[in-house]
Amino acid sequence: MASKKLMKATKCPSDELSLTNCIVSNAADFDASKVRHIEVSTGVQRYVFSIKNHPGVNCGQLGFSLPQRKWAGISLGQDVEVRPFEFNASTQSISNLVLEIDFLQKKSTTTEPYDSDKMAAELLMQFPGQAFTVGQQLVFQFMNMKLLSLIVKEIEVLNIKRGESGKPRKTQLGVSMPNTSVRFDKADNSPLNLTGKSKSKQSFQSIINPDWDFNKMGIGGLDNQFSSIFRRAFASRVFPPEVVQQMGMKHVRGILLYGPPGTGKTLMARQIGKMLNAREPKIVNGPQILDKYVGESEANVRKLFAEAEEEEKRCGINSGLHIIIFDEIDAICKARGSVAGNTGVHDTVVNQLLAKIDGVEQLNNILVIGMTNRKDMIDDALLRPGRLEVQMEISLPDEHGRVQILNIHTMKIREFNKMAEDVDISELAAKTKNFSGAEIEGLVKAAASTAMNRLIKASSKVEIDPDATERLQVCRADFMNALENDIKPAFGIRNEEFDAHLANGIIDWGDPVDRVLEDGELLVNQAKTSDRTPLITVLLEGPPSSGKTALAATIAKNSDFPFLKICSPENMVGFTEPAKCMAIKKIFDDAYKSTLSCVVIDDIERLLDYAPIGPRFSNLVLQGLLVLLKKMPPPGKKLLVIGTTSRKDVLQDLDMVSAFSAVVHVSNLTDGEHIYRVLEELASFNQDEMESLSKKLIGRRCWVGIKKLVILVEMALQADASFRITKLLSLLEEEGGLEMVAP
Repeated sequence: MASKKLMKATKCPSDELSLTNCIVSNAADFDASKVRHIEVSTGVQRYVFSIKNHPGVNCGQLGFSLPQRKWAGISLGQDVEVRPFEFNASTQSISNLVLEIDFLQKKSTTTEPYDSDKMAAELLMQFPGQAFTVGQQLVFQFMNMKLLSLIVKEIEVLNIKRGESGKPRKTQLGVSMPNTSVRFDKADNSPLNLTGKSKSKQSFQSIINPDWDFNKMGIGGLDNQFSSIFRRAFASRVFPPEVVQQMGMKHVRGILLYGPPGTGKTLMARQIGKMLNAREPKIVNGPQILDKYVGESEANVRKLFAEAEEEEKRCGINSGLHIIIFDEIDAICKARGSVAGNTGVHDTVVNQLLAKIDGVEQLNNILVIGMTNRKDMIDDALLRPGRLEVQMEISLPDEHGRVQILNIHTMKIREFNKMAEDVDISELAAKTKNFSGAEIEGLVKAAASTAMNRLIKASSKVEIDPDATERLQVCRADFMNALENDIKPAFGIRNEEFDAHLANGIIDWGDPVDRVLEDGELLVNQAKTSDRTPLITVLLEGPPSSGKTALAATIAKNSDFPFLKICSPENMVGFTEPAKCMAIKKIFDDAYKSTLSCVVIDDIERLLDYAPIGPRFSNLVLQGLLVLLKKMPPPGKKLLVIGTTSRKDVLQDLDMVSAFSAVVHVSNLTDGEHIYRVLEELASFNQDEMESLSKKLIGRRCWVGIKKLVILVEMALQADASFRITKLLSLLEEEGGLEMVAP
């Protein structure tokens, strides 16, 4: 235990020092740079004070202000026993401080409003890292206004060491921190006019509160992301500044949330601002920063950091946390040199932001949260450690996350018994693969609209059934209708694209078709189950009209992958080479956002602009495809790529066939038996005609694609009934290479 000293009480040497709420000693007795607090014993009671040094106090004396002497019952010249005191930072750091407030001089009152939020911030700046005791009296001056009298009514601390549930516990003594929550209670019959959120006792949420309910926050499926953000960005802010300084640490000053639209980035940033015990967050959209006048955009950035900068200069490590939230940060932080034009506004805005976050005079009391859908567009300098160093992907929710989101958005419906019993949240979660949080919310709204529409009578005027409110129920059919007709996921399956290629279905005319489908099923299972091969690429090659695209579309649809996309030349007609490359790359980028994805690259030689005369092809598109076919998806993602081509020889010359991990041949129909099986499947001819065709086709050789055969059959059906067989055989001989003489 530190040695005790006997010292005499004297007056505080100046009014300015009286307002610090510290007792004053000579540096020879207690050096305030080494001893922050001392314990004073009057023989009856012990009191803890923070200490300051001043040469106006003689050795062996302690300077007390009048409120301090009144509170501790100390008279001038009284001998007091003094020893250094150290707080336990793990168990005595104040999380919540409640003060009773009134005017110091009752005769000089005013009705002028006092902003309690600004007062709370100012109090922590005037009394940084200071000892407080329940019942303690002190004087507080706010913005050169009238002097205020404060009495400590309640102190709560957070037990960091034991990590007990995170709930604050009441105590008699503690030391303030930069993020201590301060609340003001007016004294009885006080005329003081308090405004703001800190004017009365409220429930306190610490920097990290394990009891925080994510469901009540309106965010589902992001528990792991929240935990990671807290670990990286806020764990150091729980501890007192001295502990962080002893560790040689600097707080994380920037977080970047990126991911597909609608996944909850803005919502998460908004809730982080509400959860944290900090200054009111500043929320700004990226485009709001830009200004048409020279220098104004940079000035707008400086204004955002002005308050934090001023507080950092006044309080140093004891400054509170200032949060600045940038929505659509890619609008102002594009890679320098990437924006055309000679103004250079974007470049200077990025430079100004870099200087404020991590410049020569860097701020340690800020947290910048940026949100974007386009991380690739942001300047690399912003992403290094010390700036936006915590980069968190907010991706599409998994099935467990979708259950949480559905429960959040159907909470009110279930609370008021408007949900039918046949609605199964787990079933809906299974059917909403690759839905974002916003799309799930839209699904619930669409289902509710359908349910309400059933009870509306639309005649000459729109009327509502009188008993509608009692009978209104959102049932399973409403959700199924919304899934089918109203809401389609941006990163899901476009059924109409695949249906266009499967208009006639798959006709199983023989073993070659079965073999392709079996190989496709094996590759799909490999993509689903294998951890060693997250990327599977297969090339379906064969003659024109052999049904390669239909087979590829069938394999993709049967895979039951949540993301399916066809990359087809017909969607890129008129595109320049760079535009075509960007369109192909976007398809792959979208595929990387899903856990399981399948991309069909149709008619590769057409994508490459190949022409046999010349020959000519797009080397830019070729190189882009080669890179994408070999690029591994991000960790935890799996991708199946199915390519189709009618010119394997061309791709061989371009060294592209080797980029595929498997090559499957799709054959034409090669004999009359194959044609006959197709005609049986199509059921376009009557029994007599089929018997006649059987005699003339069985045993004959041919070479015709399935698509071509279907067209020839439809052409033959347009002839008179008596000539349909003759016409079909004639067309097959001319177009399909059917040998009419038996081999």
